[in-house]
Amino acid sequence: MRGRIILWISIVIALASVVVLPWLAWREAQRQAFDAAADMTRAYARAVLYRTDKTAQQAELAIGRLMSQGAPPCSPDSLALMRQLDLTSTYIQALGFVRAGTIVCSSMGSVPLPLGEVSLRTSKGIAIHPHVPLAAPGASPLIALERGGYAAVLHRDLPLDISTAIPDVAVGVFHVEAASSAAPELAKGAVKRAWLGALRGRMEARFIEDGRLVVVVRSSRFLIAAVAALPVAYLEERAEAIAWRLVPMAALAGLAIAVAVLVLARQQRSIAAALRHALRNNEFYLSYQPIVELATGRCVGVEALLRWRRSTGEQIGPDLFIPVAEQSGIITRLTERVLELAEADAGAYLAANPDFHVALNLSPADFGSTAIVGMVERFLQRSGARPSNLIVEITERDFLDMDNALRVIAALRARGVEVAVDDFGTGYSSLSYLAALELDFLKIDRAFIEAIGTGAPTSQVVGHIIAMARTMGLRMIAEGVESQAQADYLQGQAVQYAQGWLFGRPMSFADAVRLAAQREERAAGVAA
Repeated sequence: MRGRIILWISIVIALASVVVLPWLAWREAQRQAFDAAADMTRAYARAVLYRTDKTAQQAELAIGRLMSQGAPPCSPDSLALMRQLDLTSTYIQALGFVRAGTIVCSSMGSVPLPLGEVSLRTSKGIAIHPHVPLAAPGASPLIALERGGYAAVLHRDLPLDISTAIPDVAVGVFHVEAASSAAPELAKGAVKRAWLGALRGRMEARFIEDGRLVVVVRSSRFLIAAVAALPVAYLEERAEAIAWRLVPMAALAGLAIAVAVLVLARQQRSIAAALRHALRNNEFYLSYQPIVELATGRCVGVEALLRWRRSTGEQIGPDLFIPVAEQSGIITRLTERVLELAEADAGAYLAANPDFHVALNLSPADFGSTAIVGMVERFLQRSGARPSNLIVEITERDFLDMDNALRVIAALRARGVEVAVDDFGTGYSSLSYLAALELDFLKIDRAFIEAIGTGAPTSQVVGHIIAMARTMGLRMIAEGVESQAQADYLQGQAVQYAQGWLFGRPMSFADAVRLAAQREERAAGVAA
């Protein structure tokens, strides 16, 4: 009898392992998929809100400065102030004086620019012109914010320009004072103003509607809200991917292993936890984009670009995980991993080629402590590379602690490591930063390179940036060069270096070395 009881208990446990635990694992996979998708959708919405807040803040400050100036509109002093505010801003494309709905003078010149119809006049007296008409074919769509006779012209797509690892993600921005039937102020994909009703006085809401997971976040400073919507089909695909891992393990390994898997899986719900998991499991790698000397065509170095491929094969964009790493205090560990990967990939080659360099992106947090100096020294000692083999780039996603940054940059340059400011004109880079920091290179952001030859308002900005860099004695690297016409223009303007798809997409270091050798042979043949 006892044996039969034990047999039946064994059968029940076996059935539970084969049937009940896989069912529980499937439900857990669904929950994990929802939590992960909600985290990701929230990250997208917050990224859009962050960029929109910065855009509104810069427009508000710039228009306020112009309204309070003593100079008459369109006078030389007024135009000089417009140009200064334009150059030192992140998201503003042009500033101008408005008469009868048309910009009659601006930071870009005196060509009149009609602003188009007004969609909303806010309680703060701001007129929103959602569609500024442009005559230039292929020009980026613009939106204008007008108050007190002055207007800030902005790229409509810039606040929405975030990296998404999932197709068909919709994002948008709404002004909360607009009519319920009004179109969204900014949108990429199908979004609904009715979603704002889910907030009900809160700062954030999430829900599922019409086959989409929706997250709405409200600004704490401005009367705006950002939304992101992700197809529920992604949740189902992600749940299936997770289930393929959990269900067989639950069926074969039994209750103890299944519970352990569920506990571990719960710890990976957030992006920050996933980052820590990725560091432990070596999910990060580097791709290298060639940097070419325009005058000779030689490949003189590469920029190391951090990439994250999860164990599922899913690629997570740096625009998403780098801000999370900075906010959660993981960024220093990521920087250390970048140096380790660069040493493994390129150390021996750099030691044998003193004229070849690798450029590494550093976070503002890295410049808040001299720990980065020790990391760089260890990289040079272990790899045998020289300081001339290394360029560190200040990637400004946030404000720098200037006192600490000055000390760190001075220590790096004293050791022979050169320093570049990255994405000039689109981050927090300003004239005051360039004047205060001791730098060697200025990297011109791709947004300005793309405008070369298009007739767009931003096409004139690149010339001002080049002239300023020359005046300050900075060498220049142009990013995002995709056509020979752009390269010819930059070379004609005495820009020394460039990178972009014209010269090579991001690749392995071995491929970059082969490309450098090919370009060296070609350059030597031309010289002969």
